[in-house]
Amino acid sequence: MFRDKLRITEPMNEMTRGLSDDDLRAVSDTISKLPPPDPISDTPDPARMDRWRALAQQNRCNFCHQSNFQGLDNVPRLAGQREDYLLKSLRAYKDNSRRGYDAQMSEVVYAMKDQDFADIAYFVARVK
Repeated sequence: MFRDKLRITEPMNEMTRGLSDDDLRAVSDTISKLPPPDPISDTPDPARMDRWRALAQQNRCNFCHQSNFQGLDNVPRLAGQREDYLLKSLRAYKDNSRRGYDAQMSEVVYAMKDQDFADIAYFVARVK
């Protein structure tokens, strides 16, 4: 998506320009073998964690992203990602400035409020 400028992030667009599908598969294979990021190691706010659990159940987040939020195939890992990155990504799905391989994320986030995004990002950044 970066190579074909379906997602615009200049450093990524520039780095992937001219890469073949085989090149991209090789890069993806290398990245997939990196260790997962370390989650935030604070004591989580129980109320926010409860709000997240309700949101995750309502929106079936664990269906595509797996029950451990490790992702699978073209569904990205969420567990342990930076909270600010997750929040930015959710907002971008809602305003259609970020695309996925299908419209599913835009559909899921359409009815959500910004506080929902903050609670989701808060929780997922703390998942191991």
